[in-house]
Amino acid sequence: MGSRSKGKESSREILCKARTGEELTREDAIALAGVEGEELLLLLKTARDLADRHKGRIISYSRKVFIPLTNFCRNACGYCIFRKDPRDPQARYMLPEEVLQLASLGASRGCKEALFCLGDKPELAIPEARENLRRLGFESTMDYLVAMCNMVLENTSLLPHSNPGSMEEADVQRLREVNVSLGLMLENSSPRLRRAGGPHEKSPDKVPTYRFRALEVAGRLKVPFTTGILIGIGETWAERIDSLFVLRALQKRYGHIQEVIVQNFRAKPMIPMRNWPMPTTEDHMRTLAVARLVLGGDMNIQAPPNLAPGIFESLISTGVNDWGGVSPVTQDFINPEAPWPHLDELHERTISYGYVLRERLAVYPTYVTSRQVYLHRALWPKVERVCGPDGYAKVDPNERPIGHTQGWKSKGRGEPDQIA
Repeated sequence: MGSRSKGKESSREILCKARTGEELTREDAIALAGVEGEELLLLLKTARDLADRHKGRIISYSRKVFIPLTNFCRNACGYCIFRKDPRDPQARYMLPEEVLQLASLGASRGCKEALFCLGDKPELAIPEARENLRRLGFESTMDYLVAMCNMVLENTSLLPHSNPGSMEEADVQRLREVNVSLGLMLENSSPRLRRAGGPHEKSPDKVPTYRFRALEVAGRLKVPFTTGILIGIGETWAERIDSLFVLRALQKRYGHIQEVIVQNFRAKPMIPMRNWPMPTTEDHMRTLAVARLVLGGDMNIQAPPNLAPGIFESLISTGVNDWGGVSPVTQDFINPEAPWPHLDELHERTISYGYVLRERLAVYPTYVTSRQVYLHRALWPKVERVCGPDGYAKVDPNERPIGHTQGWKSKGRGEPDQIA
């Protein structure tokens, strides 16, 4: 009984440190990861209070169109359904006319962000990918991505945000000219997950040092960056926390990490990890709260609402202040079984919890207002057309409510389904 009481007192002391703004240690965070009952409720309250002091009662989101540029990938993660085997008839690159058609559709439906998602340098390992690129007139997937981002910039009002996998400095240099922000999930900092039987065993680009390098390059180049952790894929709590501390160190050094996503693993019928247990709601909420306290009140913490159906507004209690990209046009191609909430529903359920929903751009307001440092000069006019004076998305008082579809599918050479 005495040791249990001492443990409770210890966690309360740690939370007191967090409330006063003192930086938590790794040992502090590990101690908080084990709290339950009343201590867990106190952890959640401390995290939410910290977020409110720094972020106010605002939960943001980005209205996006999801552009799956290619599902070829040289990695084969145990939890991924996005990647297609080269022999699969659905394995492909989108054609330029498909990309532009989908982007234009998104712009017509009020989207501001073009999220480009793609496999990691597939041409280095997959002959079919090289042949697809050759027919398109490109030598590499990165070349094609840069061209498609530029096409969207020139022909629509959308602001590109790309998640191209591992990046070298030359890649980041080129992409920053046609993207307002870039993204790469750290997922986890532990090399143990690449061992035989682990989720990254067949994923050469999931070596943690490769991810660190891309994050650091983006920091040196002052590129607004989205990253995060993926929980429930076999990592320990210590490895989860170590990953958060890696991100904290990078942010303290460079200041470029605009948001950290805490994404929960979801089992799917067709993946190798289809029978793997998913994180519980309590586990997800505890991780979000610890992330808020480790990363501090200034960090934007995101929890995708479609991955917590039915209870996503409860995640507000953990200290999150962003729902991420939500699309009125396209499905979540990474988690196709998890439809986005309707934008009206997202609004209603957010305000019912006592918070205001604000639309942001693919680059967060802080980085918009510091554009001379964080945005390529060529992008400024594009950003200015769609942002308001406070850096959030410009509000159109005449805008009608945006409708919602369950997804978009390619027909033949790319005709989208009719949007009702």
